[in-house]
Amino acid sequence: MAKEQDRLVERYRVEPGSKFRLRERDPADSGGSGFAPLGPGPAKLRANALLEANRAELAKAQELLWASNSHSVLVVLQAMDAAGKDGTIKHVMSGVNPQGCEVHSFKRPSDTEIAHNFLWRYWDKLPARGRIGIFNRSYYEEVLVVRVHPEILAERRLTESPDDARFWENRYDDINRFERHLSRNGTVILKFFLHLSKREQRRRLLERIDTPDKHWKFSIADLAERRHWGRYMDCYQEMLRATSTEWAPWYVIPADHKYVTRAVVASIVTGTIAALGLRYPAVSKADERALGHARRSLAGDG
Repeated sequence: MAKEQDRLVERYRVEPGSKFRLRERDPADSGGSGFAPLGPGPAKLRANALLEANRAELAKAQELLWASNSHSVLVVLQAMDAAGKDGTIKHVMSGVNPQGCEVHSFKRPSDTEIAHNFLWRYWDKLPARGRIGIFNRSYYEEVLVVRVHPEILAERRLTESPDDARFWENRYDDINRFERHLSRNGTVILKFFLHLSKREQRRRLLERIDTPDKHWKFSIADLAERRHWGRYMDCYQEMLRATSTEWAPWYVIPADHKYVTRAVVASIVTGTIAALGLRYPAVSKADERALGHARRSLAGDG
């Protein structure tokens, strides 16, 4: 399993400091050599086998994460509408104990949140030691949607002008330092951009319109954002270049095939936790003696 995870990390990781080009990543990539060691057959079957294996391993890894109580894991999901964030969370985390995992979706900030710095509202949603936290959209919206729609910032009473290129450089720097602080204090940060093609988004949005059971998923706002597709891609590319770091790298995950998305995310999350080398807490001599007494007491309690 470790070799497969290494191949997928190498394939989809955005190397820190690189001149990353989003157009060079194929949204319809079907896994390539990352799935090859899983045996012959269609890529979908091999990807599903990898997903199933990793779900089982992730359940064990989460229990160890909870017991060791030394690290936390923050999973950040960013994507265009209909890329499959909700489905990825559902399928990847389905075997995890819900007591040790929490999901947060961030909507338009409140007046109270706007009155603070742009990272403020995310602090108390960060996972505690032993837990996995998932941000379904995140503080990265503050260098994405507000850049595509600068009118949003007009109400923020900012001390710097968004028209100045240094404004965005400073935001990237703030995010990198924020994540560096978290990493130094035991939070493992995994950031996934689910890379969906414009053609596949169109197909999925039409499916939502044409399928009565999926009407609830459709929003007219999705069409409005789709008109800004090119601008979003430019902003994503710049963000990925500026904020993929050694302590918090980005992974650009193909999203045109849901089975690929889910298998790759599950593999990277599971492999990263496994690589921490966590151990169950050691029991002291006194505790061992107490356990011995307890066992003898229970054994004699017929």
